[in-house]
Amino acid sequence: MIPNLRMLIADDHEIVRQGLRALVESHPGWQVCGEAADGWDAVHKARELKPDVIALDIGMPNLNGLEAAREILRENPRTKILFLTIYDTEQAVKSAVQIGAKGLILKSDAARELLVAVEAILRNSTYFSSQTSQAILRPDLRGHRRSGEKDTLTRREKQVIQLLAEGKSTKEVASMLNLSVKTAETHRSNIMGKLGLHSVSELVLYAVRNSIVQPFGSTPTLDDNSPVEIPDGPDSSS
Repeated sequence: MIPNLRMLIADDHEIVRQGLRALVESHPGWQVCGEAADGWDAVHKARELKPDVIALDIGMPNLNGLEAAREILRENPRTKILFLTIYDTEQAVKSAVQIGAKGLILKSDAARELLVAVEAILRNSTYFSSQTSQAILRPDLRGHRRSGEKDTLTRREKQVIQLLAEGKSTKEVASMLNLSVKTAETHRSNIMGKLGLHSVSELVLYAVRNSIVQPFGSTPTLDDNSPVEIPDGPDSSS
């Protein structure tokens, strides 16, 4: 038994956070030191609270759990992260392993697996739910990273993709990432060029297929067939 634990719970649904909190605090000596409602909130709370373990939902708005984990681990590589997801997909497991998470469980399994997973992680082991464990034994997850367009994107470009796919305008993207509008447009231009995309609908589809956003997330306010305007080039003043 692990006597003491401070956990940060990050999920955009309050009822899920409440349920996870109840599970964690049912264990003697364990406490939830904070909650976060989106990816950026999780990054800030992790920096402020320095929890022992972070239970991180993959499908969050503004910055998804995968990108939030990258930010958190970049600042503190020793952070122990347990992903939660509603989808049992090879891509989710593959991404979790590559990022450096200690485990991944399905939300539907949390009632019976959360405490077991956290205890394993605190013993410096890893834990993947029974429904996902077979996927991590496949050769391409044992250090053989599959090449592809996604790997050529920068961290900032992945953040821009998520916000655009969630229906944010270029001005909103610029504001949320503390960029100039011209710089945000340049990032969008670079993304479309790298991926060979030409419309908002194609960008949304790419984001869903690559676990950047969840398919049940918010949808763009633009018409699906609206072309994406590509700026002529970067503004040197940005």
